[in-house]
Amino acid sequence: MTEAVIVRLARPADYDAWLPLWLGYNAFYGREGATAPAEAITRLAWRRFFDALEPMDCLVAEVEGRLVGLAHLIFHRNTSLAGSTCYLQDLFAAPDLRGRGVGRALITALYDHARAAGAERVYWHTHESNAQARRLYDQVAAHGGFLLYRKDLG
Repeated sequence: MTEAVIVRLARPADYDAWLPLWLGYNAFYGREGATAPAEAITRLAWRRFFDALEPMDCLVAEVEGRLVGLAHLIFHRNTSLAGSTCYLQDLFAAPDLRGRGVGRALITALYDHARAAGAERVYWHTHESNAQARRLYDQVAAHGGFLLYRKDLG
């Protein structure tokens, strides 16, 4: 990619440019149409990124003024570290720019952002079928060998 990828914290005015990326992220994981997050949940998540009482941040990647990627972060305590931990909940690059450095730029900026916030660790998970992302992840982090279990309580 010859154009520079600029990663920065999202601004409230970015909502309209962020929304298609958010919808694309959800569609990638099969959450679209009837299974997509409700608009109220989407707007709640967006508001949380700008609420000083919420331990959440949103980084966006920009190329030539166009938002082309997002990273949603959640900071929390950890029983095995003195400092906080940063969970990368969502990472998405525009499909037309995949493999061109957007994800790597977001992860690099995430590491810097988390370190500046006092985090001692960054972690995330992805679906085992997400081969393209896993190739990048294997280059920028170590696979801890853990499996994810979950139970929806809703």
